[in-house]
Amino acid sequence: MADGFIRWYREAAATPVFAEQTELFAAHGIALVHPVRGAAVVLDVEGEGVLMRPEELGRLLGLRIASLTLNWWFSADVDVVDAYAYEPLGCEIQTLWLDGLTPEQADTVEAAVVAAATALPVPTRAVIVDREGEGDPEDWDSAVLYEGETPSRFPDRVLARGPLAERLRRSSPELRSEGTGGGLTLFAPARRL
Repeated sequence: MADGFIRWYREAAATPVFAEQTELFAAHGIALVHPVRGAAVVLDVEGEGVLMRPEELGRLLGLRIASLTLNWWFSADVDVVDAYAYEPLGCEIQTLWLDGLTPEQADTVEAAVVAAATALPVPTRAVIVDREGEGDPEDWDSAVLYEGETPSRFPDRVLARGPLAERLRRSSPELRSEGTGGGLTLFAPARRL
């Protein structure tokens, strides 16, 4: 079994919203700045931490010149790895890895992402929550980015808007759904909602 993850697809922002996302995550107890090292931690190609000022990291993310991987912090030794990627179709993708977290910490990460997805001014296309890592993060790329088919294995939860939400309603009527705000609908198998 793979590691659990949350994959967040959103429209590319004309104005970067990283500072606002950082504030929303902080409100859930997840910090960008390492509590001891006093800086954001970006991972280099070997997985080593490189210290960076949050403003510098926000500027790099806003330039969209490369994918970046960074850490969010619950404490000095409990982190969430977050991989930022950009698609040429005007979409930003964040994949937050849940491995090594307690169920309560994973709940907190999910709550922070949902709060940001519904509150930020940049429209979210979808949020895929696969707590056990039974699927692969890229499994939903076709459905979200290109209006392709949805994967046969449904994850724990999907927040979706627009064409994807309509396709899920039509193709999977057995899924439970409810509005979450921000124009998003939460879909889940009946046992998981």
